[in-house]
Amino acid sequence: MKLKVCGMKYQDNIQEVATLQPDYLGFIFYEQSARHFDAHRIPEISNTIKKTGVFVDADLDFVIKKISKHNLKAVQLHGNEAPEYCKQLRGKNIEIIKVFSIKNEFDFSVLKLYDDIVDYFLFDTKGKLPGGNGYVFDWTILNNYPSTIPFFLSGGIGLSQIDDINKFQKSEASKYCYALDVNSKFEIEPGLKNIEDLKKFKNNLTSKIMNYNVNEKGYYGEFGGAFIPEMLYPNVEELRQNYLKIMAEPDFKKEFNQLLKDYVGRPSPLYFAKRLSEKYNTKIYLKREDLNHTGAHKINNTIGQILMAQRLGKTRIIAETGAGQHGVATATVCALMGLECIVYMGEIDIARQAPNVARMKMLGARVVPALSGSRTLKDATNEAIRDWINNPVDTHYIIGSAIGPHPYPDMVTRFQAIVSEEIKWQLKEHEGRENPDYVVACIGGGSNAAGTYYHYLHEPDVGIIAVEAAGLGIESGESAATSVLGKEGIIHGCKTLLMQTNDGQITEPYSISAGLDYPGVGPMHAHLAKTGRAEFMSITDNDAMDAGLELSKLEGIIPAIETSHALAIFKYKTFRPEDVVVLNLSGRGDKDLQNYIDYFKI
Repeated sequence: MKLKVCGMKYQDNIQEVATLQPDYLGFIFYEQSARHFDAHRIPEISNTIKKTGVFVDADLDFVIKKISKHNLKAVQLHGNEAPEYCKQLRGKNIEIIKVFSIKNEFDFSVLKLYDDIVDYFLFDTKGKLPGGNGYVFDWTILNNYPSTIPFFLSGGIGLSQIDDINKFQKSEASKYCYALDVNSKFEIEPGLKNIEDLKKFKNNLTSKIMNYNVNEKGYYGEFGGAFIPEMLYPNVEELRQNYLKIMAEPDFKKEFNQLLKDYVGRPSPLYFAKRLSEKYNTKIYLKREDLNHTGAHKINNTIGQILMAQRLGKTRIIAETGAGQHGVATATVCALMGLECIVYMGEIDIARQAPNVARMKMLGARVVPALSGSRTLKDATNEAIRDWINNPVDTHYIIGSAIGPHPYPDMVTRFQAIVSEEIKWQLKEHEGRENPDYVVACIGGGSNAAGTYYHYLHEPDVGIIAVEAAGLGIESGESAATSVLGKEGIIHGCKTLLMQTNDGQITEPYSISAGLDYPGVGPMHAHLAKTGRAEFMSITDNDAMDAGLELSKLEGIIPAIETSHALAIFKYKTFRPEDVVVLNLSGRGDKDLQNYIDYFKI
């Protein structure tokens, strides 16, 4: 259930409330309200929080001007606005919330006029003035709710309603309850919110439901943490104490977003794959991360981490890479910022990803082969960690996946969350709704998957599908299917699911895909697997290669072999014709061309 905090008025208080990450913040543009927002601007807040303008029978031009001026993402109509009035806002790429007030009874038939026009209804307590009355209406009236339009529940909700809310969530009435709207019960004075009370309320709510985000100790459920040598503690602790503060700084956000736009080329398109959809009789959209500068999603994270390293005063950058895409992305941002770059890569991966090795060297990076173990991604990570131990003061380790000691999995996920953030508004443009029926991503350590899932983790109607590499088959002894073969263990600084022997020795993984050739999985994904929130599917080399060739011939897009694993699920899983399936096409196949040539004897 989403949370909206309404009646925001004071600049500092707005920023304080925004740190709690509500889903919506409401600003009242109604002069008769004691919470009337009349400041020149709304302070900069996270793009994940939807700024909502609240209006009461306002002139349409006035509403449109406020939408433009404050970059509003939603409008809440609290007066007697007719369906025709709402229709005129439909083309403004904005969510429309139509409010109805309830006292002792309500005629639900009036909603039908708005069914195909608004995105949400909001039910508030009927009082002398619109909103902010501080009283709760009888929620059992909503047991007769006849629509399928999601609604906001409002009216006098405060800390004392926690038990009532939990009870309401178990009722038939809650089926379409999308969000809670809170206001006056959390105020010190009109428009000034009590941060501690809001924090208690939000924590009480989230504690009653499964949480898929990291907690304050760095764990996703039972997975995560920071299991590190003592010599690395100062580095990791420095990062943990500062990463959220730095990411919240307006200058950081401005530089990060500007580079994503002008250097990376975001937003990446959300492409409707017409011929692929026709073949599998469902609606398939491809999130085109392959069109980013450097050819994959990895650049989103490296841009964020290089800016982080600069603000921490680091002058030397190290990284690990498997498929080479993260190595290229790291070398790219180091060249951009003029910093020394050392990339560790397994000897086997160096041979099978020669084009990316050449790119890294052209960009000025030093590529160091990992010669131990399986000589793949796991071993490259080991070598990078050894380097960090030996150079703790001036070096920042840009980890490329949602793995490693806390805060790395969370930090990488937050930088990659731009993927699902864009999917939401792009899908709204394509299909008239933000949420697909399924989001799909291939998964090794899991950074592209983490970014694809992030804004859908707590949307129970969105199915999450994680596709891992089965290699030559799950039971073949040549596989990287962690969800099936893994047990709880510790690798590269975190507790997660890990392929290992009975005595705890790491089992060597295998996949034709260098990026999925890893014996573990990020702790967030381990949590998704353990709780059943995500459906894990294992795809063999053969099926992945066939799926890559199929996309090339049907859509004119040659995907990375990592992504080809995700594409192969359509052979095994049947979707409904009306389902909307969004698949993250995480990288392009240029780097894998020789593998395709050798495999298909082209």
